Amino acid sequence: MRYWSGLEGKGEMKAEVERERIPLDFLQGDKFREAAENYIRPLLTKGVPSLFSDLSSLYNHPGKADILEQLILELEHSIRTSSQYPRSTEKESPSTLLWTLFFLAQHYDRLGQYANSLSKIDEAIEHTPTVIDLYSVKSRILKHAGDLNAAAAFADEARRMDLADRYVNSECVKRMLQADQVALAEKVAVLFTKEGDQHINLHDMQCMWYELASGESFFRQGNLGRALKNFLAVEKHYADIIEDQFDFHSYCLRKMTLRTYVEMLRFQDQLHSHAYFHKAAAGAIKSYIKLHDFPPKSTTEEDEHMLNLLPSQKKKLRQKQRKAEAKAKKEAEEKNEELNSSTASKSGKRNVKPVDPDPHGEKLMQVEDPLSEAVKYLKLLQKNSPDSLETHSLSFELYTRKRKILLAFQAVKQLLRLDADHPDSHRCLIKFFHQFGSMGTPVTESEKLIWSVLEAECPTISQLHEKSLLDANNAFLDNHKDSLMHIAAFTEILYILDSNRKSEAVKLIEESANKIVPRNEAIGPIGKWKLKDSIAVHKLLGTVLVDQDAALRWKVRCAENFPYSTYFEGKHSSASPNSAFNQLRKNSENVSPNRAVDNQNVSSATSNGKSFENLTI
Repeated sequence: MRYWSGLEGKGEMKAEVERERIPLDFLQGDKFREAAENYIRPLLTKGVPSLFSDLSSLYNHPGKADILEQLILELEHSIRTSSQYPRSTEKESPSTLLWTLFFLAQHYDRLGQYANSLSKIDEAIEHTPTVIDLYSVKSRILKHAGDLNAAAAFADEARRMDLADRYVNSECVKRMLQADQVALAEKVAVLFTKEGDQHINLHDMQCMWYELASGESFFRQGNLGRALKNFLAVEKHYADIIEDQFDFHSYCLRKMTLRTYVEMLRFQDQLHSHAYFHKAAAGAIKSYIKLHDFPPKSTTEEDEHMLNLLPSQKKKLRQKQRKAEAKAKKEAEEKNEELNSSTASKSGKRNVKPVDPDPHGEKLMQVEDPLSEAVKYLKLLQKNSPDSLETHSLSFELYTRKRKILLAFQAVKQLLRLDADHPDSHRCLIKFFHQFGSMGTPVTESEKLIWSVLEAECPTISQLHEKSLLDANNAFLDNHKDSLMHIAAFTEILYILDSNRKSEAVKLIEESANKIVPRNEAIGPIGKWKLKDSIAVHKLLGTVLVDQDAALRWKVRCAENFPYSTYFEGKHSSASPNSAFNQLRKNSENVSPNRAVDNQNVSSATSNGKSFENLTI
């Protein structure tokens, strides 16, 4: 084996590794297996944690995942029995088995075999319990399996092993937000920020992934004010980016950096098509739609109370409210002034920052017309993300509520253009024409014009050509009998078209089978149902079809299919005493005295001058 030294040697070695990796994308059969074995062996010996990430794209190629599984299992068996690779005389170090188990754990996680995946990663942790990557990967596996609380616990375990690693800290924050542990996630996130108001620091750093994850967590918890606060903060970052680019126009022309100037202009043209902006805009639209469907009780009750008051009493009440708001604002300014004064005395500088008048997003929830606010962000999505199904699905939901018939029909046509067989496309199509059919005879000129446009466009839709809505729905089911989400879309539409067939719709969902994906020599079955889809079906049974008994039966069934899911309270989830989460907590409680001292030292360690002693799971 050839060895290099210096930067030039490292570059040559990297180029050689890339040359060995490229053929794996197009080789097949035995040639692929031989090339993969030659590529994987040295990297397992060296202990490269990113090996699976490097090969993950091969899982999209038919048959290659099975070949990789057979290859790695053969290597694992040979290393266990003889500490050697097959057909090799050199002894391997004990760490080779560790990284082989590490690869297998990620392999089974990718295939959805979470029991096998957790078994391999637990064996790797028992082999070498000081490797941080093992705990991070176990956290990821538990997240995919549906146990978000345990995933956050193991992510925190990895964070405590290296308190100076910002990436591991960020991964821990992300897992906590996914488990809706917002308060704890905030404590962990601010460990790598400056002293002072931590939320302002995160906002000033434009930490958009944190704001998006926080907004999604608040939305799941029903706190629409805090959710809108985070989603609109991301939108504000993009507005600031556009404003900051004005400084470069004169600079680029003055310095004659025309190539960079053209790149900047192109970047500015597609700025709002970035994934972060799409998530923020979509989250804001969903929040406004939910705010329209379920207005805050306090606002409605206050409006009813105001209607019953005399004009003089209304005036006094408004004056009282304004005084209370002014008092709260003054207290916040005084608190901020004290904070800036203490910071200035320490650093010798005075940094005055504006006070946030609405830290909890309460004023954002008091908007008079939430749908009009949502339209502002929808137009940006329609302009910059026209090829996203979510864009036009939100457009349909929004314009249906605003009774903008032609705009809602335009959204339906865009969904059919992108993917006519998608459940959301079918759902929106049938819903639209069902509502259109329930409309009365047009009276005004505008209604007659809309009616004529829809009558002219209806024959052009192949799904409805010479078919009733019930026949179109039945044809949709015939083409997608093996898909759970397509069955769910069919049953929802069936119930909307004929509420008397509710029992038939429920029975169809309960009779659907989780068919096993055929694989060659796979260890354990792999079901086609996904956890996210099963959760959506459970919500459909409970909220749309309103059959609580069927929802309970579905939950019991899915608890067997997804034993690690906390949503379905599976037997291996955090709700069970024998789960991985509770075992970790039990081990931390039953540590030896020396280990207890070590844990106390770790928990009270500091990073950037901030204490960890109050952080608990």
